[in-house]
Amino acid sequence: MVIDDSNTIRRSAENFLVKAGCEAILAEDGFDALSKIADYQPDVVFVDIMMPRLDGYQTCALIKKNPRFKVTPVVMLSSKDGLFDRARGRIAGAVEYLTKPFTGESLLDAVARHAARRSIG
Repeated sequence: MVIDDSNTIRRSAENFLVKAGCEAILAEDGFDALSKIADYQPDVVFVDIMMPRLDGYQTCALIKKNPRFKVTPVVMLSSKDGLFDRARGRIAGAVEYLTKPFTGESLLDAVARHAARRSIG
């Protein structure tokens, strides 16, 4: 699942994922994502930090509070790359932090690392 208020980022991520044989679920903000996550039960969630209504930290924390999705890996996406931002992502429950603009390789590497860990765990 890719949660980002930028249509360009969502479509780029979708292209990378689909070309690699993954199913991509797209959400344009945290509320949209929370309504879709129960239906699709994604293996990995990528969430932008800077979004209207619910930001990425709040969205991640809400996903992690749900017992069904507590083990679902959440990867933060942001153009902000400070130590504070990374720490805040960890506190919210994120397992990793990718800086925008991300590459297809970095996105797929994160999927490989975290989807495999989830299926094992």
